[in-house]
Amino acid sequence: MTAAPLPEHEYARLMALARYEILDTESEESFDRTVRLAAHLLRTPSAFINFVDQFRQWNKAAAGAGRVTVPRSDSMCAWTILQDSPLVVEDARQDSRFRDNPLVTGEPHVQMYAGAPLITPSGHRIGTLCVTDSQPHPLSAADLQALQDLAAMVVTELELRIGNRQLERDLKAKARHNEELRLTLEQARVLEGVSGLVELNLAPQELTLAAAALLGDGVASDLTGLVLFRGETLGVQVAHSHARLSDQQRGGLGRLSVSAPGLLRELREASTPIYVQQYPGHQAAQPELVALGVEQVAWVPLGTRGGVTTLLLATRFRDHPVGGWRGSDRSLLEAAGRTIRSALDLRMVADLVYREARQDALTGVLNRRAFEEDLATWEAAAQPFSLALLDLDGLKGINDREGHSQGDKLLRIFAETLHLELTPSAPLYRLGGDEFVVLLPPEEADTFEERVDIAILAARQVVAGTLGVSVGIAHSSEAQGRPLLDLADSRMYAVKQRRQKLRSG
Repeated sequence: MTAAPLPEHEYARLMALARYEILDTESEESFDRTVRLAAHLLRTPSAFINFVDQFRQWNKAAAGAGRVTVPRSDSMCAWTILQDSPLVVEDARQDSRFRDNPLVTGEPHVQMYAGAPLITPSGHRIGTLCVTDSQPHPLSAADLQALQDLAAMVVTELELRIGNRQLERDLKAKARHNEELRLTLEQARVLEGVSGLVELNLAPQELTLAAAALLGDGVASDLTGLVLFRGETLGVQVAHSHARLSDQQRGGLGRLSVSAPGLLRELREASTPIYVQQYPGHQAAQPELVALGVEQVAWVPLGTRGGVTTLLLATRFRDHPVGGWRGSDRSLLEAAGRTIRSALDLRMVADLVYREARQDALTGVLNRRAFEEDLATWEAAAQPFSLALLDLDGLKGINDREGHSQGDKLLRIFAETLHLELTPSAPLYRLGGDEFVVLLPPEEADTFEERVDIAILAARQVVAGTLGVSVGIAHSSEAQGRPLLDLADSRMYAVKQRRQKLRSG
């Protein structure tokens, strides 16, 4: 038996065969129908569609026999692909090329073979449509023409498969493009919403929580929120959670508020976003989070302000339909992070400017502007309060005898001590010079004078001269605005005058 020589341009032919992606595929009815038709038209017991690969003859469809793959060295079709016209072997037993072929000497004992090459549009012969018989079987010219026509139909079917695959790929690519476009538009609306939050008068933490809630749907997150570091303490605040989460999953992250080891503790120093696609396999994964089913985690640093380091947190739990953080997810999270950071920085600057504008430069307590603004707010709240006006007695003499620097020190100590003694609900203001005013809610009034005495005692420790304080109190039910201050002022001066008379008498 003689093996067929290689065709000219063999490797180009193999590439043409590979283009069809037909090798090692399952049976297909269109090809099975063709071999049945070939066997019927040519009146043979068997018909085959074979493809000649580099080292084998691989069968795609067979009629009258099973599908069998044989070595290329035993392939009769390997001879067929050496020519454009059909190859007809009337008696393989007498042909020197095939008489020792296992398909001739053994089952199926091929005697007659006729094959038409499968010729691609580029001219490469990649296989055959062939018929066989185990006895003499003359074929007419019409039979051979039918065989060639059917072979051409096989190639047409192969080309259709390529077109259909390409169309399917194009449709999938278009679907992906449309989905990406939809996702981009949806995420753009989310980012617009985050930017809109900046315009609202929200506290920094309210702003970041609201932004995290908006981002939850935008990045298909099961849970979004904030990670907050205050010194050595870690807190997690949940802003958005998906309905598919259990109560345990929804509340589990929120309970990790103190002493959390592992990856979360490393986030305090993070300056760039961190994305974990397979959290359970991460070397620093927390067992508590793995047990809850956390699968994907994203952290976006928002900066440190007022001693608090904040990160935006997005998580996906086990069996989430999105298998990883997409490029669009990262773009949205990072763009939102930049927007939030800028807003918080601007808010911090604005708050600092506002606080400085309301702060007395010498003592650090609130100033006259703050008093006028807050008095209007207290009066608008329509809740009862008292206004206490304080005037330090003896400051002018101390300035004259000990110097203004000593007098300034006295003012600072008095203001700082009184501020510490008062609760946050009773703000202290310096109106100017040696005059201070306090807004007192009803529950603070009874102990107010005792706290003033403590502040005066502290201030007396730094001066040699005599120091006292005169206090005048007016109630919100008696007047409003400037008249209320004037009323407290007149009462304070009445106290001062009585003290002066007592000292002179």
